[in-house]
Formats: sequence, C-alpha cells, structure tokens
Amino acid sequence: MAEENGTQAPEGAAQAPVLPKMQVLAQFIRDMSFENIAAQKSLQGNTQPEIQVQVGVEARKRQTENQYDVVVKLKIDNKTKEDGSQIFLIELDYAGVFQIENVNEQQLHPFLHIECPRMLFPFIRRIVSDISRDGGYPPLNLDNMDFVQIYRNQLARVAQSKPHADA
Repeated sequence: MAEENGTQAPEGAAQAPVLPKMQVLAQFIRDMSFENIAAQKSLQGNTQPEIQVQVGVEARKRQTENQYDVVVKLKIDNKTKEDGSQIFLIELDYAGVFQIENVNEQQLHPFLHIECPRMLFPFIRRIVSDISRDGGYPPLNLDNMDFVQIYRNQLARVAQSKPHADA
C-alpha cells in the first residue's frame, strides 16, 4: 500500500504501539449519607472545623467483556478543633462503569484503581460541595487526590494484613 509520498512502509517496520482505551459507560451514586449532627444537637457559633477525609477504591470485573465497576468510597468527618464535637458526616460511594481495552493483565489492577477514580473525581468533588452547601455549611471543595498514593497505601494495608509464611 503506497503512502502519500509514494513509498511503501518496509515490511519489518515497527507498528505504532497500541494505546490503552478507556470509556466511561455510566456513573452514579451507589450510596450517600449526610448527617448534620450540629443541627441535630443545636450546636451554634463559629467553630474551627477539622476535616478528615478517608478514601477507598474498589474495582471488579463485570460479566460483559472488558467492562469493570469502580467505586470510590469517601468518608468525610467534620469535627470542631476545640473539643472534637462532630459537625457533619458525609459518606459517599460513587461508582463508574468502564470499558477498558488494550491494558495488559499486569497493569489492569493499578489502572482500575488510579486512572478510573481520576475520571470520577471531578463529579465526586461537585457532589460533596453541593451536599455540604445544601446542608447549611460553606461548600466543601475537596483538594485533588493523589490516587497513586491512595493505591500504594491500599496495597501496603493488604500486605500488612496477610499472615507471613515464615513458619
């Protein structure tokens, strides 16, 4: 087959690498909870909040070929700095259904736990901001999350929980 310049590519020429392909097929809130504890206890006043964010990622293969469910689980605990009284608690499980192709088996696990959550994060950030604002507080704008570090931390926790085979 002739190219534009009239020459043919040599038969043994290296082909362009096949790049990974990811498509978000669906995304949705799987579970969400907002507990406005300060309002329930009638806490008032200007207190300094201390916000703790816990993040987890779960991924699993779907029955359809090359499709995966990825769930980002957030727990946001907002307490007062002064005495640790709880202000509000947000728990959010946000899921995406992904079509993933051209990713080798060794790279699939990190891809699902790093790249897929990165795609979901802007939507998660918006939901958290809206929930906190609608709950009567200033919008909570989450900082960008380092899903590489979150993945490494999850691997370390799994490694620590496994019994050693030294016996």
